[in-house]
Amino acid sequence: MAPALPRRRLLQAALFATATPAFSYAAGGGSAAAATLPAPSAWTLRPFELKDVKVGQGVFAAKRQLMLDHGRGYDVNRLLQVFRANAGLSTGGAVAPGGWEGLDGEANGNLRGHYTGHFLTMLSQAYASTGDQAYADKIRTMIGALTDVRATLRKDPAVLSATGKFGTAAENVRGSYQYVSLPAAVLNGSATITLSAWVKPTHDANWTRVFDFGNNNTRYMYLAARNASGVPRFAITTNGPGGEQGLNGTAALPLNQWSHLAVTISGSTGTLYVNGTSVAQNTSMTLNPSSLGTLTNNWLGRSNFDDPVFAGVYDEFNVWSRALTAAEIASLQSNRAAASSAGRGTLASYTFDETTGGTFADTSGRGLTATLRRTWGGPSHAGFLAAYPETQFIDLESRTSPDYTKVWAPYYTAHKILKGLLDAYLATDDARALDLASGMCDWMYSRLSKLPEATLQRMWGIFSSGEFGGIVETIVDLYAITGKADHLALAKLFDLDKLIDACAANTDTLDGLHANQHIPIFTGLIRLYDATGEARYLTAAKNFWGMVVPHRMYGIGGTSTAEFWKARGVIAGTISDTTAESCCAYNLLKLSRMLFFHEQDPKYMDYYERALYNQVLGSKQDKADAEKPLVTYFIGLTPGHVRDYTPKQGTTCCEGTGMESATKYQDSVYFKKADGSALYVNLYSPTTLTWSEKGVTVTQTTDYPREQGTTLTFGGGSAAFELRLRVPSWATNGFRVTVNGTAVSGTPVAGSYFAVSRTWQSGDVVKVAIPFRARVEKALDDSGLQTLFYGPVNLVARNSGTSYLQFGLFRNAALSGDLLPSLSPVSGKPLHYTLNGTEFAPFSEGTEDPTHAYFRRSEPKVVFGTTDSGVTNPAKSDGTTLLDEIWAGAPFGNKAALVSRVQSTVNSWVSAGLLSQADGQKVVTTAQNASYVS
Repeated sequence: MAPALPRRRLLQAALFATATPAFSYAAGGGSAAAATLPAPSAWTLRPFELKDVKVGQGVFAAKRQLMLDHGRGYDVNRLLQVFRANAGLSTGGAVAPGGWEGLDGEANGNLRGHYTGHFLTMLSQAYASTGDQAYADKIRTMIGALTDVRATLRKDPAVLSATGKFGTAAENVRGSYQYVSLPAAVLNGSATITLSAWVKPTHDANWTRVFDFGNNNTRYMYLAARNASGVPRFAITTNGPGGEQGLNGTAALPLNQWSHLAVTISGSTGTLYVNGTSVAQNTSMTLNPSSLGTLTNNWLGRSNFDDPVFAGVYDEFNVWSRALTAAEIASLQSNRAAASSAGRGTLASYTFDETTGGTFADTSGRGLTATLRRTWGGPSHAGFLAAYPETQFIDLESRTSPDYTKVWAPYYTAHKILKGLLDAYLATDDARALDLASGMCDWMYSRLSKLPEATLQRMWGIFSSGEFGGIVETIVDLYAITGKADHLALAKLFDLDKLIDACAANTDTLDGLHANQHIPIFTGLIRLYDATGEARYLTAAKNFWGMVVPHRMYGIGGTSTAEFWKARGVIAGTISDTTAESCCAYNLLKLSRMLFFHEQDPKYMDYYERALYNQVLGSKQDKADAEKPLVTYFIGLTPGHVRDYTPKQGTTCCEGTGMESATKYQDSVYFKKADGSALYVNLYSPTTLTWSEKGVTVTQTTDYPREQGTTLTFGGGSAAFELRLRVPSWATNGFRVTVNGTAVSGTPVAGSYFAVSRTWQSGDVVKVAIPFRARVEKALDDSGLQTLFYGPVNLVARNSGTSYLQFGLFRNAALSGDLLPSLSPVSGKPLHYTLNGTEFAPFSEGTEDPTHAYFRRSEPKVVFGTTDSGVTNPAKSDGTTLLDEIWAGAPFGNKAALVSRVQSTVNSWVSAGLLSQADGQKVVTTAQNASYVS
């Protein structure tokens, strides 16, 4: 039942009454009072900052360096191009990266701006980790430009002057949505007319207008720089496109070169001139400007249809109330109109000599001042910042179905920009970044707080168009800094109640939902719990995590197929070329991390290790590239799949999160108890931790996972605290800890944390042994489809075949249950093995080899210690084989324990009629006689 007063209204009232700002900041630049994100009191653990954890040489270092180099070398003006263009500012000749971050990308570039936000976050993390000033310089360049963009969007458009054909000209940057509006009297109802313009097109879009005079798409007169055939076209009609009387050119106008266009109409003859030459003539025209009557829209650069705005430069536009002669047209080729035999236009004459302001003087003597305008009106509302107009946000408010060619997740893009700004502020203390972020939230609140709750619920439930990413998490983070009541109230406005309530009740409704649209919602809910104490938020997040892990999780830690979830427990049935969208793993890692801050259940860090060491590492190609970050979008798990590190058209969401992942690999290696009483070592990775509050350093030396253990060396002063070492759930083969050479008492339990409590001194050395074993994980819906792990490492077969490979692994299994003895190591290649002539390698290696993450398990014969019993391996109706049931009892303390297991299992199967007495005896005898790896 809905509450009498909506929850968000109650919250707003309380917030307005109690909230006070945590600090003040300067809007114009400089440093803010603080640039630290306060840790919520609800967190029983605290993370360390990136600067406190230095990355050493190991499996992460090389991939991280590739991304650091990419960030350092990339020209951020290319990213800023779409923002500057949207504001009508000079782009300085920068070329946008294209793909999703450009006007020519998927869905008309409706997601542009998102990648810039990701890039800001990547640079911020790079700077925080390394202290390299090059990253800070790029951040400040971007923040300065975005500050200019926002300020410009708040004003009427102003001329962007450029070098003209004869003097100064007016440039219309592609993506600016700007055009020139002429007074209604410009054509003056003339029956005879000449229109002339100098233009320099900078883009080859069809149907962009040099001019368009009309009321709608029925009554109009236009000159297009390019028609559908790519040549200039003039047309006039009083009955829509079907009634057009036209003139078509014969060749395309060259880009980035000046061209002169002129149209004359006299009696029944219309003529089109290009660069002084007549290229088309129509002697059967019955229409002229007098036929159109008084027109509402008199535009340069804009169409009465939904066509792109002209991108290019104007130098002179003249209108005469007579038809110029061919000689007069020719004289315009080398002179301004005023100095030609034609003279200035008698109805209108614009030279575009203006260098400031947003109007253009008419020198015809008629005083018809023209005005620079934006197609979407304006100025923008206070605080708005984007690489496109507010139109997508407006459209979403009335939209009932998805259409990403019209509206593609505007609040998702807003989140990426907002997060980049907040990260930039936290990394550099640049208060301009905080002001931009705060302004964005003020703007969003001013829009969303006015909408009915039913409208908000509808918006957030629309696939793609209503996606908002992790915006709630970032807004709450911002609120923790600003203390502004509106900011927390804004975060609540994104509540998608049907999802929250279902998950809070532990009702799985994920089937058919877009995975990455929904995963980051739950990190936001946890942060709302932190800020409000509303328990349903945290409960929903915990339950949601359990609906995905393991029920919709592939072995590498990824989830989703073709971006969507299917029914719970269906793994084999969803494997495709488009499984495991990389963004999903990124967001599940964030969710797992945040849940662990509240509840130290080791399952969250077990998942973290799985996804980080496999999908996240494997999604980054082991190759340098100045243009692209080389990160996967999907990771297909079909047999023989080759990873695509340059997905779609580029600058995708997954490339954005991939840049972020590669510059924060170390963010969850260590956590500390809120009261400072314990240090959690969650991941085994070569790093150096500086725990300034304790005055100690901890240096972890390891080549994990190529090394089965790690060494932690303490430095600095002495400090008393508990060292909590994660015992991975797969570490069932013995986990041992020594301090200064002495074994620590206690029994480590797989899937837990092992505690060592003492006063630590400089020079103390902790050694941790984590023996690996090879094991398989079975697809939940098909036990015969399996994936191979060695410790935390997913081993994938490299083979160009496109059908599932078949492998047996019990033939030389160790008494411990370790399947590794059935494989042969590859000399000189750590963690590479061969089986039946096929090489297995870590999934984390970013190569373009065809891989098989899953294979068909095939154990046709009962074999122990490489000795074949000659007995066919029988199976139950559910697919469980005799060998499966025997080895399910591993580890075995000795050979006798294994033989005992074989005997009891054989007896059971013989009694059930699944195995003959004679074959059963052969199996037992073979087990007794075989030799085993211990």
